[in-house]
Amino acid sequence: MPTDVVMPQMGESIFEGTITKWLKKPGDKVQRDEPLFEISTDKVDAEIPAPASGTLQEIKVSEGTTVQVNTVVGVIGDGSGAPAPAPAKAAAPVPPAPASAKKEAAKEAPAPPPPPAASVPGDEEGSDVRSSPLVRKLARENNIDLAKVSGTGTGGRVTKQDILDFVEHRPAVETRLASSPAPAPRPASAPAPAVIPGELVPMSQMRKIIAQRMIESRRASAHVHCMFEVDMTRIVNLRNKLKNGFEQRYGGRLTFMPFFVRAAIIALQQYPIVNSSLEADSIRYHKHVNAGIAVALDWGLIVPVLKNADELNFLGLQRGITDLGERARTKKLLPADVEGSTFTITNPGQFGAVFGLPIINQPNAAIMGVGGITKQPLVITDKDGADSIAIRSVVHLTLGYDHRIVDGAIADQFMAVVKKTLENWSEEVG
Repeated sequence: MPTDVVMPQMGESIFEGTITKWLKKPGDKVQRDEPLFEISTDKVDAEIPAPASGTLQEIKVSEGTTVQVNTVVGVIGDGSGAPAPAPAKAAAPVPPAPASAKKEAAKEAPAPPPPPAASVPGDEEGSDVRSSPLVRKLARENNIDLAKVSGTGTGGRVTKQDILDFVEHRPAVETRLASSPAPAPRPASAPAPAVIPGELVPMSQMRKIIAQRMIESRRASAHVHCMFEVDMTRIVNLRNKLKNGFEQRYGGRLTFMPFFVRAAIIALQQYPIVNSSLEADSIRYHKHVNAGIAVALDWGLIVPVLKNADELNFLGLQRGITDLGERARTKKLLPADVEGSTFTITNPGQFGAVFGLPIINQPNAAIMGVGGITKQPLVITDKDGADSIAIRSVVHLTLGYDHRIVDGAIADQFMAVVKKTLENWSEEVG
């Protein structure tokens, strides 16, 4: 019997996904659990395995099409029938969300309350506007009246793409920022195709969401940045001494990132306001440090989260960072892996930047940018007060912080602790 291939539900709060790439074509042999197609959701991109072995008999939903979860997107047969050609364009209907999905949505933990806004038609029980919980959430975040959005789904249902298109094309004066948590930027599922100079290329779904989230963050938070110069010579020498033995002993590379994460954790414990979030007119002080670690990919950017990083030793930090990075690059992250950050670290220095002025990853209060580590002449003062010039390994760290929550004095004191911890490193590495 043929086996239906369906759009999976990658988490309770996800009700639709976009097929970004089919890894097989009709007529190809497939093995159970072999990657069959790639999807992109609001949370993560992922490879979806084949549910059975056989021959891909039919592709029902073409690349670039967004459909509800549990929609049949393809069929795997035993190879006895002639394969159907793949659809020429995205034309698959989007059925209404099943009742079971609505029940699952009711089990979700309540999100932080959004700022006061006009009521959103379609958000109340019994409304005439048909939409999923995800769509209603996007409407609330962007202060959109669902009654004004033309639905392109089955029976006039408003889809996620309808909301994104509405946000993109409505007048700027109507744009209103919500302070409720926004998902971290996520990558597309494939590298951008080569372009022809002068060609007008539509933005990918990934780029649209990144653009939306970055503008939202800029408008939500009062961004201020400070920069500190840090002498990393002690740590550079320590890493050079230990990296070979570390890799042989633990099977993984010793990188600089866990040093920065650990220093940030120590500072966050002393200045918990930097590890907070704004919820309406209140400040949420988070119990643990959930460190968002920005990962640059060939096809975009994603921020997986190292949960309860404050409870990990140095080796645990290194292993956790390595694991998240590898799963991000191989599209193995789950929705929970990119949720719940309380503080974010990004590393533009890996590409040679002296420093960066990063945009805050909502709903965090701050983000730390790590510049490149370079050798520079510094004035060194010895214990007797004598000055000399020496060649040192230096990094420039920036803190982007929300001035609504964090005062400049606190931000500077926070970074002073980070600087002191790095320059006087004494913790065991492994």
